[in-house]
Amino acid sequence: MTALDALEVNQALATLTADAVVTDEGHDYTGHDEIGGWLATAAGEYTYTSTFTGADTTEAGVDVGQHLEGNFPGGVADLHYRFTLDGALISRLVIEP
Repeated sequence: MTALDALEVNQALATLTADAVVTDEGHDYTGHDEIGGWLATAAGEYTYTSTFTGADTTEAGVDVGQHLEGNFPGGVADLHYRFTLDGALISRLVIEP
């Protein structure tokens, strides 16, 4: 989450499996090349602050809640970052309300 918020692409990619899939706004990004491109463009498109609202463990991994406020459409969003883990790495991330 820290690497994602700071737009540290290489650090964020280091937490993912080589064939990881990230789903954001209904679009899937697969593998380090596509995910790196998404991180470099989509996350930097807007300025926002994020506040941790909680986390729960699931059978697959971890569900992290974040409250965002910024200059994106709507200005406010409460999102879940649903991480599926493969050992110590993330194999899937779904970002959704």
